[in-house]
Amino acid sequence: MAQALHHPVLFGLLALAALTAAVTVGVRNPLFLSLVLVTAALIGLVAAVPVLLLAGTGREVTMNEAAPNRSNRHLVVEEGAAMIDPRWWVHVDEGSGLTKRRRQFGYFNGDASTDALVEASWAGPDRGLLVTGGEGNTQVHLVALASESGEPSRTLSRGWKSHCPCGRPVGQASTTGRRGDVPQASATQGQLA
Repeated sequence: MAQALHHPVLFGLLALAALTAAVTVGVRNPLFLSLVLVTAALIGLVAAVPVLLLAGTGREVTMNEAAPNRSNRHLVVEEGAAMIDPRWWVHVDEGSGLTKRRRQFGYFNGDASTDALVEASWAGPDRGLLVTGGEGNTQVHLVALASESGEPSRTLSRGWKSHCPCGRPVGQASTTGRRGDVPQASATQGQLA
């Protein structure tokens, strides 16, 4: 439901249209009315251009697989792009309908082929298998899930330089208090760019 309601530009345009409609009903001066309509149309066009240009970069569900012997638990992979870089978001959905809970499983930015998501699958009813990399350099990541709640033991993040899509700086503890599988920069490596 939150994803369906997360369209601030669309809701802003709807609010602008409602405000314009209210002004046109309440204002009787034709000069002021035409000024309001022209201004609203220009604002609407300016706001609509980025929406139309970026509409193709949304997420698309490319996998939705039920866990073995657990039909109420699904591994969901969404694929999208940041202009030209492929990105993947991996979630575990527990339950269905209004009681469905989505838990973050991993984020992958395919800007570098070593950070790309190659495969996502179940390794058991309470364990997920993620394969990252490419060009002969793949890494296998097993992530355990709590058997009752479906909470992942860690959240993987590959290729995000400073912040993962959840808003946390890369390498900080997740909301569950566990550390993600993110390599930390050592003192000899210097500052991250």
